[in-house]
Amino acid sequence: MKNVLRRLIAGELTEDEAVAELRTIQLDELGGKAKLDLGRFMRRGVPEVVLAPGKAPAEAARLAVMLAHRQGQGLISRMTAEHRKALSAAAAAERMSLTDYSNSARVLREGFAPDPVGGKVGLLTAGTSDVPVADEARMVIEACGLEARLEADLGVAGLHRFMGPLAAILEWGADVIVVAAGMDGVLPGLVAGLIDVPVIGLPVSTGYGHGAAGEAALSTMLQSCSTGLVVVNIDNGVGAGAAAALIGAQAAQGRRRGKNATAITNAAAPASSKPRTTPPSVRDRSDPPGIANTRANSRTAAKTPAKSHGKPRRVRP
Repeated sequence: MKNVLRRLIAGELTEDEAVAELRTIQLDELGGKAKLDLGRFMRRGVPEVVLAPGKAPAEAARLAVMLAHRQGQGLISRMTAEHRKALSAAAAAERMSLTDYSNSARVLREGFAPDPVGGKVGLLTAGTSDVPVADEARMVIEACGLEARLEADLGVAGLHRFMGPLAAILEWGADVIVVAAGMDGVLPGLVAGLIDVPVIGLPVSTGYGHGAAGEAALSTMLQSCSTGLVVVNIDNGVGAGAAAALIGAQAAQGRRRGKNATAITNAAAPASSKPRTTPPSVRDRSDPPGIANTRANSRTAAKTPAKSHGKPRRVRP
């Protein structure tokens, strides 16, 4: 968008040509089927993600590569082995690189990197089976320009494994923490009850029996006694990552504003101030609390002429 505006100001584009290019930036229709929302990142700070299930491997790969062509990176989630094979071939043909996140991936145009935001997001998983969904969230977070750190296999079945990684993530400076858990889904509520950092619960469809599809984990998180716990839908790693990225970005923006305000205040303040060395005058002094000041002001009395009644006083020659 900035490039289009610069070219318009420079006279390289007419107004109609600039409008046409801006419309193309916002939306691109591919073959009458998919409509790529290329302006989503500018509007929301979160890029569009291609959902692989329901799409032919070649079609899903084409969409991800097209996104990378147009905006530097293309995100795709929940790939099968066939989707991954098609994506690898399409990216290689366009000389693009792939960053893998379990069942998700980012296609990157050569030389592209998201602008760093300055926010940090921690990710915790109850078990290793929850990692693919947490990785989906991590993909979105890193695509938005934030730092991410993932610690896995910290479930409540062995709490001795839990405190060390949580303390490390807090010391690292996480602005928000995503906690992915299946089975009973207890871990997000436990984390939210211990810290003052925003926590996003991510229920995962891991387990067996009644909770196999993630309903038990979702119910536990929604019924948590830990106030302030935010919960997304089952296996919604993209939603959890997007929410974490937005919270982290706002936190980073607040820090930048605070630094700027401090710098402005320091620049406006005097460099130094000399201490007062002269003794206080009678008017400046006060008696201890509860004691009236009955001492006359000698300077004021000396300067006040005596009053006379009747005839005016004769001035001596």
